[in-house]
Amino acid sequence: MPLADIRAAVAAQAVKSGRKPEEIKLIAVSKVQPDARVEAVLQAGHRRFGENKVQEALGKWPDFKTRFSGVELHLIGPLQTNKARQAMALFDVIHTLDRPKLAATLARLREELGQCPRLLVQVNTGAEPQKAGVLPQEADAFIAQCRDLDLPVEGLMCIPPAGQDPAPHFAQLGDIARRNGLSELSMGMSGDFETAVAQGATYVRVGSAIFGDRDYG
Repeated sequence: MPLADIRAAVAAQAVKSGRKPEEIKLIAVSKVQPDARVEAVLQAGHRRFGENKVQEALGKWPDFKTRFSGVELHLIGPLQTNKARQAMALFDVIHTLDRPKLAATLARLREELGQCPRLLVQVNTGAEPQKAGVLPQEADAFIAQCRDLDLPVEGLMCIPPAGQDPAPHFAQLGDIARRNGLSELSMGMSGDFETAVAQGATYVRVGSAIFGDRDYG
């Protein structure tokens, strides 16, 4: 689906849900996509992109950021503490703050570097053991811990379990955000972004619907 069609679908769902289209920010998820496809989306004027892995992003985005002004890069995959310094230098927003050790590392680096990307806490709404994210019942305490470390936490992110209705998970994330005074909700991907918009998403993460199917080789 062309980028313009995705934008139109997001805007239409926003209006249908009684929201303003400009409240929703589209992240084009460029992980494992050939540089030519990414450049085509950049040439079309889009500037907000998401990557899953720090190392892969380092291989493509320093050059793209030099050539295209105004790029905003989001880390939407798990962050290892030994990659935190590189991530803080490259990414504008990190969506996957999910554990005390990582929070402490980011806080230390923030003091050292004098800057920090905007941060979202990842919540494992389905309590899936194989998936990253703080459990819903532990989210309030973890958010408070991050604030005590003076980290710039702006919102929450989730990835609902595959095969389940995502709406209750999105609603739960919104409830946690509201009671903690957080404004950003990163939720919704290619298959469920319209449901996410209806539930209050401010970031939607769309990859294959924009770029085409990924080739993992």
